[in-house]
Parts: sequence; C-alpha cells; structure tokens
Amino acid sequence: MTNEILTPQIPEEEPARQYYYMELAKQLVAERAEKAGRPLTCCVTTFGCQMNARDSEKLKGILETIGYQCVETEDADFLIYNTCTVRENANVRVYGRLGSLKSLKRKEPETMIALCGCMMQEPHVVDTIRRKYKHVDLIFGTHNIYKLAELVFRALNEEEMVVDLQENTDLIVENLPVDRKYSFKSGVNIMFGCNNFCSYCIVPYVRGRERSRKPEEILSEIRRLVEDGVVEVMLLGQNVNSYGKNLETPMTFAQLLEQIVQVPGLERVRFMTSHPKDLSDELIAVMAKYPKICRHLHLPVQSGSSRILKIMNRHYDKEQYLTLVEKIRAAVPDISLTTDIIVGFPGETEEDFLETMDVVEKVGYDSAFTFIYSKRTGTPAASMENQVPEDVVKDRFDRLLALVQKRARERSARFEGQVKTVLVEGINEQDDSLVTGRMDNNILVHFPGDASMIGSLVDVKLDCCKGFYYLGSRV
Repeated sequence: MTNEILTPQIPEEEPARQYYYMELAKQLVAERAEKAGRPLTCCVTTFGCQMNARDSEKLKGILETIGYQCVETEDADFLIYNTCTVRENANVRVYGRLGSLKSLKRKEPETMIALCGCMMQEPHVVDTIRRKYKHVDLIFGTHNIYKLAELVFRALNEEEMVVDLQENTDLIVENLPVDRKYSFKSGVNIMFGCNNFCSYCIVPYVRGRERSRKPEEILSEIRRLVEDGVVEVMLLGQNVNSYGKNLETPMTFAQLLEQIVQVPGLERVRFMTSHPKDLSDELIAVMAKYPKICRHLHLPVQSGSSRILKIMNRHYDKEQYLTLVEKIRAAVPDISLTTDIIVGFPGETEEDFLETMDVVEKVGYDSAFTFIYSKRTGTPAASMENQVPEDVVKDRFDRLLALVQKRARERSARFEGQVKTVLVEGINEQDDSLVTGRMDNNILVHFPGDASMIGSLVDVKLDCCKGFYYLGSRV
C-alpha cells in the first residue's frame, strides 16, 4: 500500500511537504470511508488556553482537508485531545479520559486516538502513556502540530503507536488550513514560546523559547481573515509584549499594533497575554491613540507581595505594578483591567496574602482568574520548602474570591445607562429571545435579538448591570 503511493519526490520544504502528505492521507481516509460506507468523523477536544484553542483550529483545518468531518461529540472515528499541563488537574483529566477509552478501543479497534499539546512535551507523561495506555495511536507535541497530515498518514499505515516529539524548534510553518470556530472573529498567533521562566510555570519547558512570526506574515493573515468576514482579531502569545525581539529586523509589539490597526475593514484588535515587566510607555501610547484597540488589558499580577514576586521570578514588585496601572488608567481612563492571581505559592505568609488583597482593593479589576498554586514537576517552585497547608490556602482563596467579586461588581456597574457598541457572538444559552455579545472591554451584554445579528456590531443601551454582565436594549 505505502510503496504504491509513495514516490521519491517528497518535498523537503514546508508547507509543501505537508500538502504532499495531505494528498496521501486523503487517499487513505477515502478508502476507509468507502469501507465504512459513510464519511469518517473526527472530534478535537481542547484543554487550556487561547493558544491551544487556536492550535485546535489548525488541527481541524488539516483533518477536514484530508477528508474527515469534524463533530462535537466523541463518538467519532478519530479522537484528538489537545492537552494542557499548566496545572496538575489538567493532566488528571486527560488520564481519566484515556482510561475510559480503553473499552471503546476494544469494541471499535478502527477508532484512532491521538494526543498532542503541552502535556505531551513532558517526557515522564509520554513514558506513562507508552506503558499504561497502549491503545493510543499517535502522540505529538506543541512544536510539530503542522505535521499532522504526515503523522496521520504514518498512523494509518503503522500498527505501532506513532510518537513524534521535538524538544524545541525555530521553525514557524505558515499557510496551513484552518477551521475557525467563529466566522466574524479569530485568534492570530504573533509569537510562540516564552523566555520568562517564572518559577512556578511549566510553559517555557513545553512551548519552547520565544520566536516571533514575521510582521508581513501576520498582516497577510489578518487581511485574508478580514476578506473572509472577520471584524475582530485576538493577537496571541505567551507574552505579546516581547514580540519582535528575535526578528532579523527587530520591531516592537507597539509598532506591530500600529500596522495592524491600519488594515481596512478590521474593527477590533485584542491581545493577550501581557507581562507587566515588558509593558512599555510606547504600547500604552498606541493603545490610547487607536480606538480599534479594545479597551481591555489582561495584566497578570500573580501576587501582591514583592517578596513573593521575587521568588516567582516576575521581575517587578508591588509598587512598580501599581505605578504601571496608574499610567495605563491615566492614558486610557475607561480601560477594563483583568488579571491572574495565585494563592498559596510556597512560603506565602498571611502578610504576603494581605499584600495581594491590597492590590485587588487598589486596582479594582473588572474580573480576575484566581488559582490555587499547583505544583508542577520540573519547575523550581515544585521543590521549594514551606508549601502552604491546604486548609490555609482554601481559606485565603475564598477571601480573595469574595473581594475580587465585590470590586468587579462595583467596576462593572460604571457603564450602566450608557450606549456601547457590542459585537454579537450568538444566541443566549438561557433565553433564545436574547443574543449575547461583548463590548470592546470584554464585558458580556445580553439583549433582545435573533440569529441574523450574529457577527454584527450593534449599539446597545446598557439598562441594568447584573454584576458581571449587562441586560440591554438595542438603540
């Protein structure tokens, strides 16, 4: 079979090599579909962040190109799990899912099971899967998602588990198929990897070092998206503020933003995530200058204690963070600030925790992602002494959450009675007489409407603040 299809002229350059393998894989998928008497289906399940969600859109694009039909349910012919490893419970969930799939594989041996993403970049994880979950057909990581067609071709031809992992890469493969979740908005990767090595974080070890896409490739992608009906893009990177440092001709993130907002037809630009240590005065000025840049900034503080921040290797202290917030709010007064906070980092005292509470009180975040510290094997923090007792962490977490929610309700209510532009994202899940959308500051709004409005920008009067969202009426 393989010898009949393969020829010696396999392209070496990407993405030509992958399009070559897409054609080969398409033949094999078509043969299997003919044997089954129906189209083959695939289900991509995503764990984790916006970067993973964007990767999953690329996976779906390749799978559809080679002949699979994407479905939302897991009774599919090909199951892919795009994993996250930022917290321990993400790993536990994946192992649990794999355990339940053993019986499925016995009943339906033709079902393909693949694992990819950050969790697969940890050698001990792959060793565990090789030993305990031999029903998995394919394993690949964060650096070679672009190779999916080639790997599927191998997996369909080989009886053994296919494992294809890279420790790191400088390669960025452009112009591969993508299946977007939304027709009117899209994530756009501007860079990959991270150089920060926060002491609690596994990301630099599994996503690799920073590498930026060329600005012309980013702009070209955004222009194509706008031509295809996209009005809002979310620029994605582990630390977008570091963009451009490793380019042949370095440029700053602020300079890239200035070029992106000039794209005709593009109405909104979002970005995440921003590291406080790299957020420049230049970027603040650009945000203030261009209305297309959404009035929302995600600025992870992680802790309000300067002592803990130093141990975390965050490269700023409490006062520097608060000064930065003051500068941002002075330049963009109506901006919504959101954040990430870790509770129970090793050695955190009650005094340290109260410093965090003080930052939350002073900043008044519109919302915050609050996390209990999760020990990640391979990070410096995992071996630190003075791990905080579970009952103490739980008490602090509850107190923090109460304050975050109180301040967020107060902040959100400031727009009540105003008219704001809302991008309609879909029919309300609880009441199908309403549609749901977002203001540019990322706050949700529900108001009367129908499916014809999805993807459009609508002026809405914010009648009533319900804490973290608004009920409104179309103007």
